[in-house]
Amino acid sequence: MDEQEFVRTVAERTGLSRQEAADLTRATLETLAHRLSAGEARHLITELPEGLADAVRRGTTDRIERFGHHDSVRRVAERTMLKEEEADRGVRAVLAVLREAITEKEFNDLMSQLGTDFSQALESAE
Repeated sequence: MDEQEFVRTVAERTGLSRQEAADLTRATLETLAHRLSAGEARHLITELPEGLADAVRRGTTDRIERFGHHDSVRRVAERTMLKEEEADRGVRAVLAVLREAITEKEFNDLMSQLGTDFSQALESAE
């Protein structure tokens, strides 16, 4: 899945404009990267189109942060100037599209590092 298709799918699932969906997607990936080990971030980067991979690179740090789904939504809302409800719907949509865009193994590895509250948020979005 290329970047344009990824963003278009997020826009369709959230009801946001394409520009808002693009900003939301990048903010979500950058935020989630704070939760990932450097190795997991590298693996994710190899499976994403370049523009989305850049967002993961920007969020990758030497120290893994611990925060839950609610805090990720708040961070994404702050970065994008969306309402928290829109950001929440958006984070869930980005995770759902990621599941379709990357290999099952990589998605499972990603979700194992994000934790159960992210898995529950994704399940409740479906």
